[in-house]
Amino acid sequence: MGTVKDPASDNPPSQPRVFIQMSGAPGSGKSTLARLLRQSLGGVVLDHDVLRSSLLEDTNLTFDTIAKQAYNLQWALARDIASQGCNIIIDSPCNFQEGLDQGSAIAEEHGMVYWYVECRVADLDVLDQRMRARTPMRSQRTGVERPPEAARVERQGEDSRALFRRRFEAPCRPSGGNVVEVDSMGDVEGARDRVLERILGATSGV
Repeated sequence: MGTVKDPASDNPPSQPRVFIQMSGAPGSGKSTLARLLRQSLGGVVLDHDVLRSSLLEDTNLTFDTIAKQAYNLQWALARDIASQGCNIIIDSPCNFQEGLDQGSAIAEEHGMVYWYVECRVADLDVLDQRMRARTPMRSQRTGVERPPEAARVERQGEDSRALFRRRFEAPCRPSGGNVVEVDSMGDVEGARDRVLERILGATSGV
């Protein structure tokens, strides 16, 4: 009979557990960086788009109602995973203060070190090209001026480009503490290394 692996054993030994809250515009490389960090730090990546897209299947609820449900589910899962002793990486935009409050509260409740990691791409055209090139989930934009397919009806008449700029060029950020901003225009492995240098350097007292 095989043995069941302790989820907490996936975290590197002798390192304090971390709660990483990703931030950045769609197309900025949050998901790619989150998964690279997970390979080095262990733990679990919670992808908000997976949750929201799953909830959008076969429903008559509005996109905004589903968005609220997806965030509620995200934080409930994060608390459960934290209680199991795992590192957590939240792969989600950070547009509202409530997100910062929820993330830092969960980290504090479970004795984890909270980190805010923001992926930045200064060129809006680069973000647009990346979104147009990817295979989108139901909850994802397909361009700067293209809202998610599931939200097209609700977003009719809105200035999608202006909304994108307002929401994603100025995300909510902590006023201090463990904040890492990386330029994700280029080498994502280099961005990963800079984040790890900050996190591992801080936890080792370097």
